[in-house]
Amino acid sequence: MYALYLKEIRSFLSSITGYVVILVFLVSTGLFLWFFPNDFNILDYGYANLDGLFVVAPIVFLFLVPAITMRSFSEEKKTGTIELLFTRPLSDMKIIIAKFLASVTLILISLLPTLVYYFSVYQLGYPVGNLDSGSIWGSYIGLLFLGSAFASVGVFASSLSDNQVISFILAIIISSFLYLGFEFIYSLDLFGNIDLFIRSLGISSHYSSISRGVVDTRDVIYFLSVIALFLYLTNFSLSRRKW
Repeated sequence: MYALYLKEIRSFLSSITGYVVILVFLVSTGLFLWFFPNDFNILDYGYANLDGLFVVAPIVFLFLVPAITMRSFSEEKKTGTIELLFTRPLSDMKIIIAKFLASVTLILISLLPTLVYYFSVYQLGYPVGNLDSGSIWGSYIGLLFLGSAFASVGVFASSLSDNQVISFILAIIISSFLYLGFEFIYSLDLFGNIDLFIRSLGISSHYSSISRGVVDTRDVIYFLSVIALFLYLTNFSLSRRKW
């Protein structure tokens, strides 16, 4: 499984697409945080914090993560190597987990350069270091969980089609609904006493909770459950090839 995990990472980083995806993430977040006049601009805001990063990054992730995961199984199907892949002495689930972990690692690689933003804001504080580091690190943990959940959705979407573009679009649609859909339904105030329950089904509610700097067990269990669900659905999708 480790060999497949490394192969997936090398395959992504050996192509120009991998670096373009990471660069797009860094450039887009950097422009919103430092250059474009908006509510998230750190220099215009006047306070040393990184709240803007953790508002902008999930929206960028809705496109970045599907771009990372869209080739997971779609390319294998298109090139006809998927049967060869499953002849390896690995269970289907181990193959799925290897591809999922490779995607999460690439998300982590994308996040690491944003630590420059943290150290910049740290120095900009008055006095130096006057910022809520606990909340920031909690937000980074939440962002990694969020990216992992999107990665599990992306791997599932990739198992549904041999067309990478279709897999990309499906992943965006499903991830957007999980992140924004339940919040929209909640805002309609149609279900009375169960409105809060409906909101709790969405990723945004749990991501916001972790971003406050408190890693609640309920939020961790939620993210792990979403990841497990979509990895199971991926396994079920791929198992249809045996029917």
